[in-house]
Order: sequence, then C-alpha cells, then structure tokens
Amino acid sequence: MHPPKPKSERPHLDRLVDHVYRMSENPHLSEPQDICVLLRAHGEQRWLINKVLPVLRQIETPESIPEDQLGAALAYLELLWLDACQRARETDATYAKLDPCSPLHQHDLVLYEKARHYHAAVRRLRTAIGHRVTRRIRLADEPVGHAHASR
Repeated sequence: MHPPKPKSERPHLDRLVDHVYRMSENPHLSEPQDICVLLRAHGEQRWLINKVLPVLRQIETPESIPEDQLGAALAYLELLWLDACQRARETDATYAKLDPCSPLHQHDLVLYEKARHYHAAVRRLRTAIGHRVTRRIRLADEPVGHAHASR
C-alpha cells in the first residue's frame, strides 16, 4: 500500500495527479498523449491568465502607467507574448500527436475528449488575448500623434 499523497489546494490538479497515478498502475487506461495535452494546455492557460493578462489590463487602463514607463511596460508585454506564442506552439504540437483512432482511446475516450475540449478553450483564450496584445503593440508602433488619437 502506498502512503497517502498530500492534497493540494487545487482539486482539479489533484484529480489529474490521481489519474496519472492510476494510469501508472495500469498503463492501458489512457494514452500518455492525452495527459500531455491536458498539462500543456493547463500550463499555457495559467501563463496567459497569470502573466500576460495582468500586464495587458494595466496597459489598457488609462493613466495606470506613467507615460515615461509605458514603453517599458509595452516591451515587457511583448516579451511575455513571445513566450506565450512559444508555449502555444508547444501545446499545438502536443495536440497534433493525439490519435483518436488509437485502440487505447477505447479505454478512456472521456479523457481524450477532455483534452480536445481543454485545448480548444485555451486556443480561444489565446486568440482573444492575442488580438488585444497585437492591437496594443501596433498602437505603440504608430507615430506619437496617431497613437494618442487611437486610444
């Protein structure tokens, strides 16, 4: 018998860890690629929500950043977005490896569907944030007179 594992404050992660643990005891429950997609999508979502979005919101809020610091804030946002794009490529590459025809999905089609739906939700979030980031960066690249008129 294994000792009890400590529970985190995030029940959804506990369920995923429990599933991975059960999968290691019975490798025919699910294909590891399902788990990889879920973990990549979760990591990308957390990066977008916890890193990119707060900086973007602050930049979008009028007068929340002093004018002399706006350039640095936009550069930081652009750097965060480049990292987010790399994470997106990694998530999409992992998703592309999902094989719905695999015989292992007959055992755990539910997890396969969860991976597909989670990936789709993260793609929608990525697209929505991406439009906002692109708009802010584009506004910053315009000549000073045009940028202020567009805000």
